[in-house]
Amino acid sequence: MDETVISTLHQKGFEIGIETNGTMEPPSGIDWICVSPKANADLKLTRGNELKLIYPQEGAAPERYAGLQFDNFFLQPMDSPRRAANTEAATAYCLAHPQWRLSLQTHKLLGIR
Repeated sequence: MDETVISTLHQKGFEIGIETNGTMEPPSGIDWICVSPKANADLKLTRGNELKLIYPQEGAAPERYAGLQFDNFFLQPMDSPRRAANTEAATAYCLAHPQWRLSLQTHKLLGIR
């Protein structure tokens, strides 16, 4: 998406939000940036509106991201056969570290893939 498209959408009254793994800088003019980093990826985008981290994720402990410049920090339990245990662990982490809030993938809880 380039600046011309962004400008045209803004002129039409649209806001632009993206979700990215953060390995590239976005173009200017994006209204909402959500970064969902992956373990061992080279994170270049260290600021935005929200950071959404899958938890637990080997190589991506929340402490690694806690000092970055985001307005909101979310943990999402990893969807796997251990989803219940992951949800419990994410909840416990959020309660112990109030900077982080729990986020759920509602579509997965409802069985919508």
